[in-house]
Amino acid sequence: MRTSDEMTTREYWESSHTVSPRPRLPSSFLVSTRNLNRLLRREIRAGMEVLEIGCAPGKHLVWVTKVLGARTACVDYSRRGMEFARKLFDVLGVEGDLRCENVFSTTFPPEQFDVVYSVGVIEHFKDPRPVVRKHVELLKPGGKALIVIPHYGGVYGRFQQYFDPENLKIHNTDIMTVSKLADLAPRDLSGEVTAAAMGRISPWLISFEKKWPRVLAHAVRLCTNAVGLLQPFDIRPLCPFLVLSIVRKNQVLA
Repeated sequence: MRTSDEMTTREYWESSHTVSPRPRLPSSFLVSTRNLNRLLRREIRAGMEVLEIGCAPGKHLVWVTKVLGARTACVDYSRRGMEFARKLFDVLGVEGDLRCENVFSTTFPPEQFDVVYSVGVIEHFKDPRPVVRKHVELLKPGGKALIVIPHYGGVYGRFQQYFDPENLKIHNTDIMTVSKLADLAPRDLSGEVTAAAMGRISPWLISFEKKWPRVLAHAVRLCTNAVGLLQPFDIRPLCPFLVLSIVRKNQVLA
């Protein structure tokens, strides 16, 4: 089931999952992995019920399960991506409730999870407010939604516009400021709402290989990744992610 607001198709996501991920946790030598792990480690504790929306192929969710000790679940509508995620969970010997469903018609009940998060999902909608609302509806009162999107509103967007403008077209760059991201929170369900730039410099948002020879693109990516790993603190203009954090109001709707 695809909504008219989506800027991508199911076929696009199926085609993006062509290779089964290596049966291991995400590499800590990738600055993008460290950025996300740092965020999730701050918010997730052992025993929490955690849902990832759009988890395929499951690399970060399996880390949350195995390392942070959360009880995890996922909803994603890519059949091939979910096959890869189930295989990854099986090989690494961890359990998770992985459902191949559209989030708007998911069988997960509302008010079930302590944390609901997504990485790179809502920016593929012309109007992201309904999918943001869905994150919050799935939370227990007092639970927290963490919504991570690429920061194509700044320097990364200018680079990507040069290297891969077609890819940029499937991203809603209009929401990629702190203030506009915060405005997406459903006010009737939301308690504390914050939005901020996050992360060390990362080359993984830029499709260098679209313009440069593959060897040069790979070398630039490795060098920039090394800089990000050595970077001691976030520098706002170079942050690759924007994060919307929403705490659900401490009340159960009738």
